[in-house]
Amino acid sequence: MSFLARIIQKKREEVKLLASKSAAFADAYQSFQMRRVRAPLDVRAKLKRPVGSSLRLIAEVKFKSPSAGPLSRALTAADRARAYDEAGASMVSVLTDSEFFDGSFADLMSAAVALGKTDVPLLAKEFVIDPVQVTAAARSGADAVLLIVRIVDDRTLSDLFAACKEEHLEPLVEVFSEEDLERAMKHDPRVVGVNTRDLDTLEMNAERAARVTALIPKDVISLHLSGVKTPDDVTRLAAGTVDGALIGEVLMRQDDPRPLLRSLLAGSPILN
Repeated sequence: MSFLARIIQKKREEVKLLASKSAAFADAYQSFQMRRVRAPLDVRAKLKRPVGSSLRLIAEVKFKSPSAGPLSRALTAADRARAYDEAGASMVSVLTDSEFFDGSFADLMSAAVALGKTDVPLLAKEFVIDPVQVTAAARSGADAVLLIVRIVDDRTLSDLFAACKEEHLEPLVEVFSEEDLERAMKHDPRVVGVNTRDLDTLEMNAERAARVTALIPKDVISLHLSGVKTPDDVTRLAAGTVDGALIGEVLMRQDDPRPLLRSLLAGSPILN
């Protein structure tokens, strides 16, 4: 069984539990909502890179990687979100998967509280296969939720877009191939990210990612997902047409990610 198939199998179990325990989670959600100090942000506005602006960087909170193993826990999800904000991240992504990434919706909630007085949007990064997960992301303080096209059929994808609209969340749509992009564009997404990593094999393919990225319409926010590790990587991407890039593992190896994130941002020249 491939890595991705194992994840989806586990998600089917989690979705049943999430749906059956929705009432039990209500108190936690209600308590969190009372601490929220802002409405969902305009994700597209934050990620759009106008001419003359540097690359938008999405900094990720994940405590374990399937390829790298355990990562730094020197900072909590809340403290790391604050650190990313201080260092200039345009968005913070929080893994909510527990089995493979040691994340949770509780991490998402704590990051949302930490970012509550900022204008930095929050992405719920989950393997979403059911609208109940979209609802959980919204109630946990997300401004956007990741929708991975290749893990759902067309009907489910349509249901997930509808759930995002109902919950006032921006769907950040992840594609892997030209076929994924074609399926995604039927729903008029405003933000599309191309994953350089094959979730079946965990192998990277920058050439394929560049080919798919080139097909994203100019009026859609385009993002580069996975594989960004150095200022040179950021410089290379900034010279192209993408609006932003997600950076995870390399930041999560740092007990204090601020110096590295600032150096990565410095590698993003302002284009004239």
